[in-house]
Amino acid sequence: MTQLNNKTKFDFNKSIANLEKIVQTMEAGDLSLESALKNYEKGITLVRECQVALNQAEQKIALLSKQDNYQNEQPFEVED
Repeated sequence: MTQLNNKTKFDFNKSIANLEKIVQTMEAGDLSLESALKNYEKGITLVRECQVALNQAEQKIALLSKQDNYQNEQPFEVED
């Protein structure tokens, strides 16, 4: 699995934007099989990198919450 570290500058928002472009391109259906496979491979790589970044963020939040004995933990509410 892809490992993100401090030496590699990972831009989550840029990766999501690139992933959205790949999806749009593939959904258009105008690609050759070879191009579609290359786009699919790149998309899978981006998804995995984003998952790693999200997991790391979740771990950091959990660690920070644990440090204050979860005293400041608030339920997550979605605003409409």
